Amino acid sequence: MAIFGQLSQIKEQINNEYFQLAFNYLENIDNDFFQIKENECIKEMISDDIFVLKQAYHTKNRSDCFFESHKKYIDVQFMLRGDEYMDVTDIQSLEAINEYDEKTDFIKYKGKEKNISKLLIKQNHLAIFYPSDAHQPCIKTNKSELIYKAVIKIPLELIN
Repeated sequence: MAIFGQLSQIKEQINNEYFQLAFNYLENIDNDFFQIKENECIKEMISDDIFVLKQAYHTKNRSDCFFESHKKYIDVQFMLRGDEYMDVTDIQSLEAINEYDEKTDFIKYKGKEKNISKLLIKQNHLAIFYPSDAHQPCIKTNKSELIYKAVIKIPLELIN
């Protein structure tokens, strides 16, 4: 089940060393993060098993976005600058567009408008998505804006 809210509140609620490692990373991000160019995605290791994808992009219309999920990793998506909507629904309610790609740990789904939850993730807030959570990020709020986001990938096997 997806979890979302302010970093400080979620950090108090999740007592797990791997999540705490991710939260500590997020609390200590410096201004170098904002040197990322638009549409760039930089992978950086946080530990032997956990990594972050540093991203910069413009939000889009919902119709230009898609649902995705992952089997091996939990996503911790933190908004450093900007606000966006993220839709979430159970993977069982969607139809996959492509087969699971083990190398990229990625499944893409056909979009839908009904029976989904629409989360507004504001600057300095985060959303955590588990493998059962199909999520559709990158959706604009009132207008398209440049987003800076950190997506931390925590291997599911570390949590179970």
